Amino acid sequence: MSTSLSSLSAQQLRRAAAIKEKIQSLEKKLHQMFGATINSELPAVAKRQRRMSASGRARIAAAARARWAKVRAGKASAKPAKKAKRKMSAAGLARIRAAVKARWARVRAAKKK
Repeated sequence: MSTSLSSLSAQQLRRAAAIKEKIQSLEKKLHQMFGATINSELPAVAKRQRRMSASGRARIAAAARARWAKVRAGKASAKPAKKAKRKMSAAGLARIRAAVKARWARVRAAKKK
């Protein structure tokens, strides 16, 4: 809950100050009992950064390369050879063009009637 001090009323500010004084007095009593300061915040624990040796990294990289080599080897044999593209003869293309022209001629003739 993040509230700016300027948005609090005077009564809320007085109450907050009273609570803070109570906390300080209780911390003082704890200090007298145990002889040490008690921080209300926990100290931040520094995470140790793990380091990997160069040889360890090399072993992992070699294993990864071997795994990918297996994957690629399996896919290469499963891939079928590409079929040659079929081409239409000039005579066949001429027959199709003639049929299309005749069809459109019939469409235009039917429109004129």
